[in-house]
Amino acid sequence: MTDIFEDHSMGLESPGFQAAAVVPSDSTDLGTVSRALYIGFGGDLRLTTAGGTTVVLRNVASGMLPIRVARVHATETTATDIVAIW
Repeated sequence: MTDIFEDHSMGLESPGFQAAAVVPSDSTDLGTVSRALYIGFGGDLRLTTAGGTTVVLRNVASGMLPIRVARVHATETTATDIVAIW
């Protein structure tokens, strides 16, 4: 398959290049810090940002959430079908 963009450098405005399903964990960080999260089914989301702040986002809607995340915690997370994009 031809990728006409393969010689272009990626910036913060570029679309995601990789994606992986997220298994929320209170002890394990994501394999790669995300550029965004896709939320399949909305709910609460406890996360640790790339900057190290842990917060609970209440009533997150389904869809894209543009936030750099290091960990999605199992405790207090009710949102499901989460995908990390980077």
